[in-house]
Amino acid sequence: MRLPTGSLLIAMSLLGSAHADGDALVDSLGPREIAVGEAMRGGATGSTAIGLNPAGLPLNTELVFEGGYGYRASDQASIVNVSACDSTNVLPGCFYYEYAGSNPDLMGVGSHRSTQLGGTTLAYPISQGLSFGNSTKYFRSTSNVMGESDVSGLAFDFGLDYRLANAVSIGAAIYNAFGTDSPEFKRAAGGGILARPVQMLALSFDARWRLQDGDRSIRYGGGAELFFRNDTGQIGIPLRAGVLHDNSLGITYVSGGVGLSGIKYSVDAALRRAVDGSSETMFVASLRFYGPRVASPAND
Repeated sequence: MRLPTGSLLIAMSLLGSAHADGDALVDSLGPREIAVGEAMRGGATGSTAIGLNPAGLPLNTELVFEGGYGYRASDQASIVNVSACDSTNVLPGCFYYEYAGSNPDLMGVGSHRSTQLGGTTLAYPISQGLSFGNSTKYFRSTSNVMGESDVSGLAFDFGLDYRLANAVSIGAAIYNAFGTDSPEFKRAAGGGILARPVQMLALSFDARWRLQDGDRSIRYGGGAELFFRNDTGQIGIPLRAGVLHDNSLGITYVSGGVGLSGIKYSVDAALRRAVDGSSETMFVASLRFYGPRVASPAND
């Protein structure tokens, strides 16, 4: 059946609104942070530092290569990312590339949007417990939806992390502090705390606020990780769970994840499901390979 012109314009308008709510900060997250309600700003190591807090890189000492894939059913979105992070040197840093493509459908109108993102993340240890970090990223977003234009440019993130003790650290970051304006890369700030009351248990809580065009919406969540090891301590199985709420979307999510961790590799997977305000389901998985590394009980 042919779609009337008026209905087509309404559909395109709704699609445009959905795009305005796109969030590259969410698409940049991996299975570990997704599983615990996006609450790892206080302990963001490795590739987790790229999307949550660049200052977290010095919290452990490792060379790690990671590749990940995610799928979100609501808009048929596929998310692919690769990264290399090295915190074994004086100036810890990461290189990374990410791709997110979606194919939303509304009233029979198909569309495609994609965002490519690449950049570097660097951290600067200031003292034994305090570090500063920044990310410089180049992005290109394309869309064939009526009323949306292609955008490309630079954006910059900054973060701080302070380790109060071996088992407690707090972190804060500002995202897209300045750079090219884009609906996918809105200015925001976040903070959180990670505590490990015993070696096998980590608890965390985070919040993130929008800071652009009068938007002060908040996204907050928390989670826990139980890390079981074999008798030799060389194989571990992390179990993760979390809850997340976004008050601008009116959606509450529950999430869970599991992993298998060895001396030279780790595999992680997470599933997130909206339980209030939506029926969105998202799956994310990643594979890590390690070079030289030093065990860090507080931040594995």
